[in-house]
Amino acid sequence: QVQLVESGGGLVQAGGSLRLSCAASGRTNSRYVMGWFRQPPGKEREFVATISWSGTNTDYADSVKGRFTISRDDTKNAVYLQMNSLKPEDTAVYYCAADMVFSSSIIKIGSSAYDYWGQGTQVTVSS
Repeated sequence: QVQLVESGGGLVQAGGSLRLSCAASGRTNSRYVMGWFRQPPGKEREFVATISWSGTNTDYADSVKGRFTISRDDTKNAVYLQMNSLKPEDTAVYYCAADMVFSSSIIKIGSSAYDYWGQGTQVTVSS
């Protein structure tokens, strides 16, 4: 099993930036596809970004394309989400997720595809 802990959330003005981090511990020597999801107030959890185990493949929700960047540093067992040009509609609890894979190129968009989740970090964007 792998444990995930997010950090880096906070309050930021519209147009600002935040960098979320997700630290993995436990069985980190396996191959994991990683994802970021978010849950806005009163709404369902939604996909934000995913990155393959190799780091070569990524995908983003249309709402964040061109503003958010997902990356990973396996030497630190960490995944990051750089969020630029933030908007009030980006306000949500952001979750990191992981799933073990056997292919280095797989990416996953559906939340049901992930077995491991962090506890979430709050991001609030003021207008």
